[in-house]
Amino acid sequence: MRAMNELEDIAQRLGATLLARGEWLTAAESCTGGGLAQSVTAIAGSSGWFDRGFVTYSNAAKIDMLGVPETTLERHGAVSEQTARAMVQGALRHSRADWAVAITGIAGPAGGSAEKPVGTVCFAWAQKDRGCEAQTCHFSGDRAEVREQSVRHGLNGLLKRAMAASMLA
Repeated sequence: MRAMNELEDIAQRLGATLLARGEWLTAAESCTGGGLAQSVTAIAGSSGWFDRGFVTYSNAAKIDMLGVPETTLERHGAVSEQTARAMVQGALRHSRADWAVAITGIAGPAGGSAEKPVGTVCFAWAQKDRGCEAQTCHFSGDRAEVREQSVRHGLNGLLKRAMAASMLA
């Protein structure tokens, strides 16, 4: 229960930052299955700053809902910074949001490889009409723990970037 409280605390701080700026958030999620959107929408008033979430678990969903190029998936795989970047940009294109996060990874217990073991998760964060940043993390633990760590990292990445943008404004 402590982890959920921590996630809600991060989401609440993120929401306050976005609300103060009149900005909106969208999320494109794969391995977290909507967990980040759930954490955000657990916050009362999130309808004032959270636009929508995309759960694109399959490659077909990534292509259909977010416009991820098939060639990106073929060349780099679903779990790659290139795919996360395409997901985050697609989420911004298909929403009214100012900010987006994308999460794609291997939560396990199966599906990993020597190159991309279970716990490999790729993230991308973007602000509309600004740059996009991507990062790959390697989390440990079981499926639930990898997913929870991924949601936390995605939210913290958004909060850090939104707060930095607030300081520059």
